Amino acid sequence: MNSSPHILVVDDDREIRDLITRFLKKNGYRVESAANGREMQAALVAANIDLVVLDRVMPGEDGLELCRNLRKESRVPIILLTLLGSDTDRVVGLEMGADDYVTKPFNPQELLARIKAVLRRANELPVKASARAGRRVRFAGWVLDRVARDLTSPEGALTELTDGEFDLLVAFVEHPQIALTRDQLLDLTRGRSAIAFDRSIDMQMTRLRRKIERDPDQPELIKTIRNKGYIFTPDVTPVED
Repeated sequence: MNSSPHILVVDDDREIRDLITRFLKKNGYRVESAANGREMQAALVAANIDLVVLDRVMPGEDGLELCRNLRKESRVPIILLTLLGSDTDRVVGLEMGADDYVTKPFNPQELLARIKAVLRRANELPVKASARAGRRVRFAGWVLDRVARDLTSPEGALTELTDGEFDLLVAFVEHPQIALTRDQLLDLTRGRSAIAFDRSIDMQMTRLRRKIERDPDQPELIKTIRNKGYIFTPDVTPVED
């Protein structure tokens, strides 16, 4: 059985689609291709895809919309391709859940390097425990509802979280008592892979601690591990509905 990574290339430009497909196959990857969102969905159902290379601008449902919808139901890594090279456009792509962003025209070797890096990070992520896969979980008296996207304090009050804070907390409750690096947290919180986003994890951590820690200056729930990252210390248990 071929164990090489399986890549799905989605681009409405047949020439670019074929070029990427041939290049990746030459470098040992299994490759499927799709010209639009409908073909992309069919390919994802038919095969176990390890990474999606997705064009940012396409007729009909564009790459950003496809990226956002795919991220709602899957953690498969996504690399966006685009002619739009502004910082704002790049940030929007990452916010929609992309793991990386490559601007056209691109060097195929650069795309290959990005694919290898994203797959490496994805494979290094710890696997979440199935016992914590329910809708609601409890930790240290707090209750987190991953469907309603709300957090209830031990006193029964709803605690407002930003999207970033919520995704960060979900990453922790799905991987309790495991040291997580900043890169792993970036991947778990909708895959923000750019170095420029590294400090955003620290800022979100500060804000999250202010909301759930008794003393944010002496945190007990989310502890910092020097030169490593962070660890979520409480036991996490499912809440029976």
